[in-house]
Amino acid sequence: MSALVLRRGSVTSVDRPGPAAELTVEVAGERRRAVSYEAMTGPVEPGDDVVVNTAAADLGLGSGGFDIVHVNLTRGLEATGAEGAHVMKLNYTSLQHAIHPAEERAPELQSLGGAPIAVISLHGQLPCVAWAAAQARPGARIGFVQTAGGALPGELSRVVQELLDRELLTGHITAGPAFGGRDEAISTPGALHAGIRAFGWDAAIAGPGPGILGSATALGHGGIAALDNAHAAMALGARALIVPRMSSGDPRPRHRDLSHHTDTVLRLLLRPAIVAVPEGLQMAGEHEYRTGAADLDGYRESGLPARTMGRSPDEDELFFRAALAGGSVLGGMIDGV
Repeated sequence: MSALVLRRGSVTSVDRPGPAAELTVEVAGERRRAVSYEAMTGPVEPGDDVVVNTAAADLGLGSGGFDIVHVNLTRGLEATGAEGAHVMKLNYTSLQHAIHPAEERAPELQSLGGAPIAVISLHGQLPCVAWAAAQARPGARIGFVQTAGGALPGELSRVVQELLDRELLTGHITAGPAFGGRDEAISTPGALHAGIRAFGWDAAIAGPGPGILGSATALGHGGIAALDNAHAAMALGARALIVPRMSSGDPRPRHRDLSHHTDTVLRLLLRPAIVAVPEGLQMAGEHEYRTGAADLDGYRESGLPARTMGRSPDEDELFFRAALAGGSVLGGMIDGV
């Protein structure tokens, strides 16, 4: 039995062109939504004969409910790969491809000198953190390191592209198994080190791409990547800032108030970290808790994405306040800008 669910189909339309092109593909007489990562499988046009992976859509997964082009049989069989590259991403799989790792830009290990690294556990926190940090410290160069825990393709996130276009982010490195960012890194420590030391970032936000893996267990979820990301920052001499996942509107008790995702990370950290707290809330424990402003009205007016798990700020105010507080604290931690 094969674990890969691959089906042959024909592209009937390209509904949204781009690096993560949105398509309609006809498979066995059924028209289905699909995504094609053009940097991986090449350009796509109506009429192309493709093989798609249908596993997520077949399972009805909310965050991955579409097919993915595995190979374009019409125009995707003549790619030459990245010239001069000798390091592989997704190595030893059928999707392995060569990259130029960011680590080669900063080969000598150096301390990050206390640079602040905001650690998020959910991609929905990213625009809030980036926007609030820019309000607190205009002109700061803040990059995003995309790690494991959610979607691996960097091209999938429209949020990242919008933040880059609006100069709320200055760079995007996909680390470890994640791929397709403006720059690639073999490891999360390597990405953080290159971002600060080679690319000149003042600070970084580290966390997963869109969607999140989850099993409703203490350790079996994508948010646990925050533990590794915080430890990587600490080991490199950075200041790790935990941006807590909180909620006042999630119907699941384990995510109400302080999510069990963040609670688990805080309990497992090998040494204390800085934790952002929205104004009006108090948290206690071995970590250093810093209060940050949460300009919810200003964020609404920014036009940036304002939904988490389908909920608006009015439906889950605490989620947005906690993420905005994290950005405010991050901005206040940036020195010399």
